[in-house]
Amino acid sequence: MNKKIVSTNKAPQAIGPYSQAIQANGFIFCSGQISLRPDGSFVDGNITEQTKQVMKNLEQILKASNLNLSDIVKTTIYLTDLSDFQTVNEIYGDYFKNNFPARATIQVSSLPKNAKIEIECIAVICPSCD
Repeated sequence: MNKKIVSTNKAPQAIGPYSQAIQANGFIFCSGQISLRPDGSFVDGNITEQTKQVMKNLEQILKASNLNLSDIVKTTIYLTDLSDFQTVNEIYGDYFKNNFPARATIQVSSLPKNAKIEIECIAVICPSCD
């Protein structure tokens, strides 16, 4: 298996022993993103502000591999409060207009830096190669 680390300074650096993303076997596996800005400062705002920052982070990580959000095939969303689901769903829908990825949404008791949301994703490098 070929495995390559994907990294960009246009998204926050990992805050632990992990990579922003890994390219392997035709896929990009993006680590969970919370609402950190590329400079490492935290967006300590409401769920709307945090969700938008998370999506920006994912966009930049994918862009480092010449991909975009339309190449995502699976996301997992972690929320500390499922009552935020509707708001997150509306914002998420602004980024995915059609050809929606598969998705799971899970409530968790807490996230790093007391974030309200974390999203991880898997993207395919060659969507027309099936």
